[in-house]
Amino acid sequence: MKTPLVLDVREDWEVQVGRIPGSLHIPMQKIPTRLHELVDAGRPIVCYCHHGMRSMQVAMFLEHRGAREVYNLVGGIDAWARLVDPACARY
Repeated sequence: MKTPLVLDVREDWEVQVGRIPGSLHIPMQKIPTRLHELVDAGRPIVCYCHHGMRSMQVAMFLEHRGAREVYNLVGGIDAWARLVDPACARY
């Protein structure tokens, strides 16, 4: 399995609070202008936001535009901070 591209679709200020290490930050509203980078990435994409709602919309958008393996991180970075990395700040 290829290493997934972890896509942070939150706003700039949210990324300043905390992020998943190694993730690519593209705010949700900029996804359409950078679509080619994501659809042509050739690897699975895991989208995340604060609680998982915006990232779910982005995941569906990417799937409808040709991305093959797209996943939504259910619970977003909030769940990540609670369950995986307690050092990650919550907001």
